[in-house]
Amino acid sequence: MAVVKLFGTWLSPYVYRVIWALKLKGIPYEYIEEDLSKKSPLLLQYNPIHKKIPVLLHDGKPICESTVILRYIDEIWPQNPLLPADPYDRAVALFWIKFADDKSHLLSKLYRTEDEEQEAVVKEWLEMLKAMEEHALIGGKRFFGGDEINMVDIAFCMVAHWLGLIEDFAGLKIFEPHKFPRVSSWIQNFKSVPVIKDNLPDTDKMLGLLKHRREMLRSKSN
Repeated sequence: MAVVKLFGTWLSPYVYRVIWALKLKGIPYEYIEEDLSKKSPLLLQYNPIHKKIPVLLHDGKPICESTVILRYIDEIWPQNPLLPADPYDRAVALFWIKFADDKSHLLSKLYRTEDEEQEAVVKEWLEMLKAMEEHALIGGKRFFGGDEINMVDIAFCMVAHWLGLIEDFAGLKIFEPHKFPRVSSWIQNFKSVPVIKDNLPDTDKMLGLLKHRREMLRSKSN
């Protein structure tokens, strides 16, 4: 049997992308928690370029970057496919995955900024939510690809869970269900999937960490 290991941190949406994909495929794996303030020699060995998590180790071979890892998982283990078989549908899915990846920086920017700078970030979030509402989630689908969760849903996980945590922490209200009813329904559907629901970071622990990080950022700026 193939040996699969995942190097990650408990709070990262990029790591949860990989966790969910492995669990949806039914692939057993060993999880290795990394301390990013003191990166392990193994992490530096397996991802010497970016020195980041997640890193998937499959039979001793490292794969880096969450979207690349998702593609690899889907190709190696074809059961419960995460991308459509039809070439056009697959191209559309890959477009939205790239869109999600291109917007992923907005998550950290939201809690790292304040005042006018934060207002600009909020505007970008609203533009992203509008694109999802008006162009991606059309046709009365439960998920981006239809009735089953796929890689696009996983790619947008920051909207489904992490955005709400940042809103609570920063005292913001960006996502309003009545303004984005399709996105709201998708979030409910996404978080009702057992693999998703049973594998999410602890909210209180996450909020405590965000508070600590903001205090550190403020102390450095003073």
